[in-house]
Amino acid sequence: MPKLQKHNYSAPLSLAALMLAAPSAYAQTPDDEVIVTATKIEKSVQDLGLSVTVIDGENLSVLNGAEELSQKVPGLQAAVANGSQVAFQIRGIGAVDHQALTPTAAAVYVDGVYQATNVQTSPLLFDIERAEILKGPQGSLYGRNASSGAINFNSVLPGQESSGYLSSEFGNFERINLNAGATLPVSDIFSLRLSGRYLSQDAALDNVVTNPNVTAPEAGGGEKDEFGLRAIGLLTPSDQTEILLNVHYAEDNGINTAPLNDSLDVSKHEISVGPDGIQDTDNAFYGASAQLRQNFGNLDFVSLTAYTGYSQNYGFDFDGTPAPFGISTLNSNLRYDRDFTQVSQEFRLSKVGERAEWMIGAYLEAEDFDQEYLIYCGPLDPVALIGTCSYVGAPGRVGPSPRSDGTAFSLQSLITQSRKTAALFTYNSFDITDRLEAVIGGRLSYENIQGRGEGRHYFDDGTLGLNNRDGLGLAIGDNEIKDTRLSGNLGLNYHISDDTLLYASFANGYKSGGFNGEVINNATHFFDEGLFGAETVNAFELGSKLTRGSLTFDLAGFYQFYDSPQARIFVPFDLDDGGSFTSNSLSNLDKATSYGLEAEGHWTPIDGLDLNGGVTWLQTEIQQDEDPNVPQNADIFDGKALPFASEFSAIFSASYQWPFSNNMSARISGSGKYQSEFFLDAEGLETRKQEGYETIDASADLLLNNGIEVGVWGRNLSNSDYAVSGYGFIGYNTFRGQPRTYGVALKYSY
Repeated sequence: MPKLQKHNYSAPLSLAALMLAAPSAYAQTPDDEVIVTATKIEKSVQDLGLSVTVIDGENLSVLNGAEELSQKVPGLQAAVANGSQVAFQIRGIGAVDHQALTPTAAAVYVDGVYQATNVQTSPLLFDIERAEILKGPQGSLYGRNASSGAINFNSVLPGQESSGYLSSEFGNFERINLNAGATLPVSDIFSLRLSGRYLSQDAALDNVVTNPNVTAPEAGGGEKDEFGLRAIGLLTPSDQTEILLNVHYAEDNGINTAPLNDSLDVSKHEISVGPDGIQDTDNAFYGASAQLRQNFGNLDFVSLTAYTGYSQNYGFDFDGTPAPFGISTLNSNLRYDRDFTQVSQEFRLSKVGERAEWMIGAYLEAEDFDQEYLIYCGPLDPVALIGTCSYVGAPGRVGPSPRSDGTAFSLQSLITQSRKTAALFTYNSFDITDRLEAVIGGRLSYENIQGRGEGRHYFDDGTLGLNNRDGLGLAIGDNEIKDTRLSGNLGLNYHISDDTLLYASFANGYKSGGFNGEVINNATHFFDEGLFGAETVNAFELGSKLTRGSLTFDLAGFYQFYDSPQARIFVPFDLDDGGSFTSNSLSNLDKATSYGLEAEGHWTPIDGLDLNGGVTWLQTEIQQDEDPNVPQNADIFDGKALPFASEFSAIFSASYQWPFSNNMSARISGSGKYQSEFFLDAEGLETRKQEGYETIDASADLLLNNGIEVGVWGRNLSNSDYAVSGYGFIGYNTFRGQPRTYGVALKYSY
């Protein structure tokens, strides 16, 4: 009976896209056979008709968070809001949304465990073996909320030999980045992997004074103070049994970067906010999982049980200005208090035969979410929950019969949501001829979502009232959403030769509907105004994979039909003084299309030199007819490009390592990405567009034979200033990317 493979815990790899990012090349060369689990059954990557990109762990440990993965992959973009909430877009598909109740259209997995909310999609990266980006709907194997694809982060697993490393990175903005990992073989049948990371950095954006009456604290530019710990144990009581135990914990105790209001006249990498909205962050992320793999002759059984969750308490200056339009009483700040837990269980049974492979599985999950969302003006009284002035939107929520003759000061929304999910899935392939293979997969998913909550306003006399905007009823209620979906895939893989594969595939996927999780205006929230429906994507893809010695090359063309795409809709409301502010919620547009071409390749022309490149050409378009569920006229959206969907994106990296002396070698590396202009939201306004920009990273290292490495590094060397997301409120606000950072690094490996 064969011994089980030790690394059968990951999702797909792609040899043809090997290491699109330097500094260090991925260890595998094109002439070696790479066995992967793209279909959760071990198989050579050359036999898989999938579009996948792989980034190795050496490149991930220097990133601030998972969102920076988008700088390494063509066709992948990320909208980042509220510090740690990341929505990934793949090939233009994915709602740009900042509320925590909304999962992303690119399903994110960490060590095989699904991350159910966008708060969890930017983990602190450390001791990661690789990240894998699957492009296109993944409705069969990854189920709901994978309408654009899936992203998998895979930790380094324990081995049978003692090994480890200590690394440190010091840079401008007082940056300190410490990483450590060690494998400890405890016995012949048990080994342990311990790892951790600490990241600290002062404000990278300059908070400047634009109103002489308001100070601008340095902390408004954001501060990082994060750490993470992980322990993985691998128990192999026999050649037929493996048990993998994973426990992890992380904290984020920094200060979230404030947004920039478009009314301000500031320079690159500058913002301007006052002290009122600057709040300490208290976020904790935790989880544990147990995976059993048992071999029964020619059958393979896998069970994965997981518990994960987080608690959050943070906030920021909502209007992105020290005093909007010079009026201090328009100042608005946000505070969030959240708790989330998730329990999941997956079972899989598979068999690999001479001419067929099959896999069946079941998935169960339960989630609980609780949130307090508070908007206030000026310094907050933590007991009375009011500031020193009235939040601009609070009086408009009072309704026709206010509970007090005073002024509404603060706005609070309380929401709880539970979700229960069950799915049955299968993925199968069989040989039609010696060179032609058929692939078929399917998934039946069921969801039950229960939401309840209330929207409140606090008066300056201490009275508490329920919102009743437009007199439509008190803002308290509950509702239940039930949905059953069938998704799947079909494919043909044709091997022209041992090193050339042609494939054609059809796949579909969907992203769940649900409840908007922020401002609850009136009684319609849980039945009309606050609901958004599921979106679906049907995708066709033709591609090829070619290997010629040290050269690999992937080419793919795709066409995706996007039905009921979810989008954040911004609605202006007039004020009594003639001004206006903007409210927003997640809703559904009618349709959209996304199509394009992608090419990725890797070449090692000489020993030590690795070259990687990739390019995506993408066209997207919204088709919008009149729809009573969308507050604006259809022509605002119709014909516009999808948000965060650059027409052109390209990456390139090079790494060269050579002997420097008998006891030393040297390595130089560089990588970069360019992406053309894109819109920040679905309205496609010129004032809400990010112009094209590039990011360039580089490093130079000396590697000693005793395991010591010393080097210098730089990231965003072009010092590009760009938006990572935007939202309408008083004017338009954007969160900004990191400026140029640079420093020195030291690492010891054994």
